[in-house]
This record gives sequence, structure tokens and C-alpha cells, in this order.
Amino acid sequence: MKDVLKIQRRLNEIQISPEELAKIIDHTELTPNKPSRAMKRLCDEAKTYHFHSVCVNPFWTRFCVNELKDTDVKISTVVGFPLGQTTSEEKEFEAKRAVKEGANEIDTVMNVAAFKDKKYDFVRRELEAIVQAAEGNTVKVILETGYLTYEEIPQACRIVMEAEADFVKNSTGFGPLGATVPHIVLMREAVGDNFGVKAAGGIYDFRDALWMIAAGANRIGSSSGVKIVDGYRCHCTPT
Repeated sequence: MKDVLKIQRRLNEIQISPEELAKIIDHTELTPNKPSRAMKRLCDEAKTYHFHSVCVNPFWTRFCVNELKDTDVKISTVVGFPLGQTTSEEKEFEAKRAVKEGANEIDTVMNVAAFKDKKYDFVRRELEAIVQAAEGNTVKVILETGYLTYEEIPQACRIVMEAEADFVKNSTGFGPLGATVPHIVLMREAVGDNFGVKAAGGIYDFRDALWMIAAGANRIGSSSGVKIVDGYRCHCTPT
């Protein structure tokens, strides 16, 4: 009960403008069936709203780099997505290729099966290799918390920190569970105040986004970025 009241108080105390909210959103399109016109629209929206980045599959990295050149919008490319079950060598290659093609950020999926087998050294070494392949660019590690217990989530967060990545992220959006307040709270508590926490999956409007921020997220991944910001702007505008 105390935790609920604490999050509610944080929610009520959030002071963020629509423009500031847009700057922490990774405007996302990861479905496999969107043609180039849809990806161009994604980039055009990102330019108009000044989202932090577009988050896309590797096939679209170069396309988005070209569409977003001379803008402040970054390119987040997914690696080992969505299952995290490619080999370490393949993930490392994907990360290197994405950076070579112009990606500024990497969202990679932790090998949940290896983690469940308590192969913690393997998981850490794999993530360390991806961090190195990213050449100083931001690395976000997707834990897929829907597969993890409340005891496992902090352990996974510690491994990500040991690997010197930059963010923990809860979900691919393709797993069993999207962003939940308890998971984001647990992740924030595990990593402390000075590490990145990205909430993603099922964040469809500004209320969802604000709850995630109150829970501890400092980055939001959503395919509904325009709806989130427009809704929040209307909410903030006096009638």
C-alpha cells in the first residue's frame, strides 16, 4: 500500500512539458509488414515531434538514417530481436553492422534461456561484446520481464550493469507482458538513480507514459508517440 501511494504521489508531482515528454520517447515501428511509406511517416513524425529516436528493425537502419539526416532524432536499432536466441557472434555482428550504417543506439535482447539456466557469466560476456561492438553508442538491454520472477529481475539488472550497458528495458513488445508499474519500480530500485530504465510494450496514451515515469522510467518506447504527445498537450492546455 505504501508503494502504491508513493507512486501515486510521484505521478501527481510530475512536471514535464509535452516537448520534454517527446524527447524521452523512442518512436517505434518493429512490426514486419510495414512498407517504406509507413517508415517514412515514422521518420516524418519523429522530425515533427522531436522524439528522442525512431526504434526500428535492422533492415530499416540505413533508410531512417537518410530520412533523418541533419535532425536531432537518433536511430535505435534492435539486435537479436525479438527472442534473444541468436548466437553471441550474430548479435555482435548485428550491433557492429547497425553502428556502421548509422545507428546511434542499440536495443538488444538478453538471452533469457541462458539466464534461466543461471549461465550468468555467459550472459554478461555476451552483453559486454555487444557493448564493445556499439563503439560507445547507447546500449539498452531488453530483459523480457514477463518471463522472469520478481527475484530474477534484479539479478538480470545487475548483470546488465556489470556489462556496462546504459539501460535496462522491460519488454520487446512481442513477449508475454508489456510494461507494468511493479516491474519498472523493481528495475529502478535494482539499478539506482543514475542508470537508464526504458519502459516499453502496451504504452498507448499519455497516462500510461506518466505512470511509467512515476514508476522510474526515463525512456519510453511506443508506437503511439504521436497519440501520447497530442493527448498530453490537450490535457495540459487550459480550457
